[in-house]
Amino acid sequence: MELETTRSGDVVIAEACTRVDSTNAREFERTLMRLAGGADRGMVVDCEGLAYISSAGLRAVLLVRKSLKSQGKRFAMCGLGHPIREVFAISGFEKIIPLFGSRDAAVARVSS
Repeated sequence: MELETTRSGDVVIAEACTRVDSTNAREFERTLMRLAGGADRGMVVDCEGLAYISSAGLRAVLLVRKSLKSQGKRFAMCGLGHPIREVFAISGFEKIIPLFGSRDAAVARVSS
């Protein structure tokens, strides 16, 4: 899975694809893990283009967050539309993953 990526200083920013479900969640996870390895301070996943995420996608996000945390790096997500944010709220993920409305705010949090 190819994700659009950029850097802001020591932070890797990955733009999530349209859907993360059982058909591509493992590849999504592997790609984020690879990108996280090159992050000095941490990673931001920009979900502005994400229309759907399944429980398999949530699992991938959680595993990436845990991996970064174990390396002393930070993780945040931004740009979640209402349906995606609702999935994060219902699943309790908004309590364990920092969510931001803007990319700039997420990058500022990860780089601090």
